[in-house]
Amino acid sequence: MDFLELVEKRYSQRRYTAQTVKQEDLDYILKCARMAPSAVNKQPWHIYVLQGEILKQMAPIYRRETFKEAPMCLVITGNHNESWRRYDEKDHCDIDIAIVTEHIVLAAAEKGVDTCWVCNFDVQACKNLLQLPAAEEPIVLIPMGYAPKETVVPEKKRKDIEQIVTYLT
Repeated sequence: MDFLELVEKRYSQRRYTAQTVKQEDLDYILKCARMAPSAVNKQPWHIYVLQGEILKQMAPIYRRETFKEAPMCLVITGNHNESWRRYDEKDHCDIDIAIVTEHIVLAAAEKGVDTCWVCNFDVQACKNLLQLPAAEEPIVLIPMGYAPKETVVPEKKRKDIEQIVTYLT
């Protein structure tokens, strides 16, 4: 599959079976994450793989019934003491986390593992549950697993290319 086919295949899945993610697929996904670029190669992220009891404790942090179905969740954190700051003090931590997250969800799609990129959760409760240090912020949750067989992949609605690209000479 070429890259366009991969990005067309990937979508936000909100229903999961109880089947656990194959370890070899998870290993591949995490290796792809490790290779993600970051500003000045600071790599200010950490990836927590949650399963079992700790995953059950996450339920109040993101209150969606479908979240409880996922057999696994990755929590991607950013360390603001490690991230690069531009000359005007713009912190690139969120940008770097977005890049590593996109590597994760695309690698998962390649392996047939379904994901959903979640940013709307109780950040402080997550930080407390994982006992994170002050400079480490949970930025993204990625519930992951396999979609039920009857799942219909939604049509992606996108703007026309002319609406998002301007050529200047």
